[in-house]
Amino acid sequence: MAALSVALFLLGVFFYSVYRTLWYGIGEWGLNKTVGWAWDITNFVWWVGIGHAGTLISAVLLLFRQKWRTSINRAAEAMTIFAVICAAMFPVLHMGRPWLAYWVFPLQNTFGSLWVNFNSPLLWDVFAISTYFTVSLVFWYTGLVPDFATIRDRAKGPIAKVAYSLLSFGWKGSAKHWSRYETVSLILAGVSTPLVLSVHTIVSMDFATSVVPGWHTTIFPPYFVAGAIFSGFAMVLTLMLITRVVFKLEDYITLEHIALMNKIMMVTGSIVGVAYITEFFIAWYSGVEFEQYAFINRATGPYWWAYWSMMTCNVITPQLVWIRRVRYSIPLTFVLSIIVNIGMWFERFVIIVTSLHRDYLPSSWAMFSPTIIDIGIYVGTIGLFFTLFLLFAKFFPVINMAEVKSVLKYTVDNGPTYTGHDPHHHVHQPATTHGVPASASVNYDKHD
Repeated sequence: MAALSVALFLLGVFFYSVYRTLWYGIGEWGLNKTVGWAWDITNFVWWVGIGHAGTLISAVLLLFRQKWRTSINRAAEAMTIFAVICAAMFPVLHMGRPWLAYWVFPLQNTFGSLWVNFNSPLLWDVFAISTYFTVSLVFWYTGLVPDFATIRDRAKGPIAKVAYSLLSFGWKGSAKHWSRYETVSLILAGVSTPLVLSVHTIVSMDFATSVVPGWHTTIFPPYFVAGAIFSGFAMVLTLMLITRVVFKLEDYITLEHIALMNKIMMVTGSIVGVAYITEFFIAWYSGVEFEQYAFINRATGPYWWAYWSMMTCNVITPQLVWIRRVRYSIPLTFVLSIIVNIGMWFERFVIIVTSLHRDYLPSSWAMFSPTIIDIGIYVGTIGLFFTLFLLFAKFFPVINMAEVKSVLKYTVDNGPTYTGHDPHHHVHQPATTHGVPASASVNYDKHD
């Protein structure tokens, strides 16, 4: 309740800031003639990135038959949907006249030659984000159906019984139902996997297809995708570490899961680090003085603090995960996941603002500083995200019960267990009983 009240307060801030933006116009933001894109697009890219881990965990790890994803995929998929809702707010608000937002779709109209520009990456964005949201929503809901049926069969109150009956679509758990469930999951995973790569690729093209020095680079698509998975896993860790304690899910979200997510974060963080260095190298190698200046200005210009914050948070801190003790430490992982998302926000800010604020004409050079409304909208979307997540955790099963059952260890004496008790070992070994096959190994970190 305490968390929800904080989230609702932030949501109130969001509604007030949006009201000011719509009533008084975009002049409420800190934009100027030189920096026409700033916090709005920074936040848009940041939220889309956070949404990426859900699809990766659900789709890609399902196709690769990674059993450990079962404990975290439900919450990660929910996060994807809520993050995309938050992201979609920013382009709509930035239109200035959001009641005309439907003009971005290629609809027949009576306005003469009003038609969308299919050459514009901003239009590709509309298709990418809407497809991504739709597929993620269907994927998430499909996974929820068997769990809704389980809750329906145990529901006490009449309202809960009716609500969960409607949500579960008459699921009986028959072999035919399970067979179709598996098939649909696999098809959706196949459809979602290209989306993991395409959505953030198209978001990166908003910048890469322009001729602005600092944006006009071919490395953007892979670098944005790696950054998205990086920030997405950081947010999954932030939320799951809290959920794990509050709902007492320590037996289902084990230290192994946390270590594996840390490893993915470290790999994607390293890819992002290589991309930063590559950008500098290409700027030097190109021999274009404007391109070179754009990068030197990032590191040593008036926004140097944002650049070095980004480097510290995204490149240096994730390297601590090489140390085994850090990988398995819950407090350190929690702090690290928050630092990474701060760093990823700075990365988007650095790319967008420092490339724009000094152009070819020194007379039009300008600085950007956010107004209280800019800050209010950003903080407010965090409130919206957490309100939705907390409501989801309250009314929906936060762990995929049906799939976790399939990877539980069964022992003859005491029913299902996930990990055996071994007081001398830092990481619990999976408990198996003679004659009872293990569904899937749980201990993924090789150690002596």
